[in-house]
Amino acid sequence: MISIIIPVRNELNYIRLTLDSILKQNNSEQIAEILIVDGLSDDGTREVIKNYIKTNSKVQLIDNPDKIVSTGFNRALSISKGDVILRVDGHSHLSKDFINSCMTALNNVEADCVGGATEHISSGLIGNAIKLAQSSGFGVGGVEFRKVLINGKYVDTLAFGAYKREVFEKIGGYDEELVRNQDDEFNFRLIQNGGKIWLDPSIKSFYYSRKSLLKLFKQYFQYGFYKIRVMQKRRDFSSWRHIIPLIFVFSILIFLIFGIALSVILPFYLFILFYSVVNLFAVLFEMVKMVSKNKIEIKPQFSFLTFIFLPLVYFILHFSYGLGSFLGLIYFWNKWNDIDLKDYNFIRD
Repeated sequence: MISIIIPVRNELNYIRLTLDSILKQNNSEQIAEILIVDGLSDDGTREVIKNYIKTNSKVQLIDNPDKIVSTGFNRALSISKGDVILRVDGHSHLSKDFINSCMTALNNVEADCVGGATEHISSGLIGNAIKLAQSSGFGVGGVEFRKVLINGKYVDTLAFGAYKREVFEKIGGYDEELVRNQDDEFNFRLIQNGGKIWLDPSIKSFYYSRKSLLKLFKQYFQYGFYKIRVMQKRRDFSSWRHIIPLIFVFSILIFLIFGIALSVILPFYLFILFYSVVNLFAVLFEMVKMVSKNKIEIKPQFSFLTFIFLPLVYFILHFSYGLGSFLGLIYFWNKWNDIDLKDYNFIRD
C-alpha cells in the first residue's frame, strides 16, 4: 500500500487537478491514504481540501504551521501507514497509470526510489518561455527527469519519487533546515548511503511552471541559496550543473571589479558577449528542435514571440541561481562543520 504526501500552501488554482489525478488512478485501491499537509493557506485551498474529505475517507488534512515543505512532509511521514511513500506537489498532476507504474517498477527493479519524467505545462508568452527553458539542457543543465525518456536508468535525483518506507527508517526524513532543495538533499543522502534511484519511462507526471519572471527569479534564487547548505550537509555536490551558475556569477563579478579597478572593461564586455552568443544559439536550437517535431503552435506569431522571451528566461535561470549560491556562501559561511540532520518531526520506529 502507498501513502501519498502532498505539502501545499495557497494552491487554489491547482489542488483540484492534483487530487483528481490521484483519486482517478487506474488502480487507486493501492492508495492507503492521501495526506495533505497545508501551510495554513489563506486563498481557499483548505476549503477545497475539506470538500474532498467529505467524499473520500482516504483524504486527510494536516496543519503545517511552519509553512515549509520539509516540516510538513515530516509531519505526514510520522503518521503515515503505507509501505511506499510518494511525495507529490500541489502544483502538479499525475498520469492515470502513475501509481501502478511506480509499484511495478519497485517490484521489478533494484531501487529504493522510482519515478519518471515530468512534463512542464504553462500558458502565455512568459509561461511558455519558462516551460521551454526548464525543459532544455542549456536552461537547467540537462536534468534527466525533465527530458523525454525512452529507456529506464539510474539517476541522481528526480521529482515525485515513490520510496520504500525503510529508506526513511534508515536515513531519516527531510532536513527541516532546508526551505528549498529538501528533496534534492534527501536523494543525495540516499545515494551516499548506498541507495538507488530509478527513472522509468512508464511513470509520467505534469508540473505547472511559473508564469511570472519575478516568481521564477525568486524560485531559482532560493534553489541556489539553499544548494550551498545541501553541499555543506552532504560534503559534496551531485552534479556540476549546480556549480556552473555560481561560476557564471563569480565571473561577472570578477570581470566587472577588475574592469573598474584597472579601467579595462573590455574583458567584461567580451564575457557578456560570449554568454549572449551561446544563449542565442541555445534558443535557435530549441526553435529547430520544435519545428522538426512539428510542435509549432497553431498561431506562428505566438510561438515566435515566446522565443523572443527565451533568452531573458535563460539569463534569469542562470543569474538568479548563481546569485543565490553566491549569497548562500556568504550567509552560511560558518556552517561547514554543521552537518547534523534536523528532522525533528519525523518519528522513527
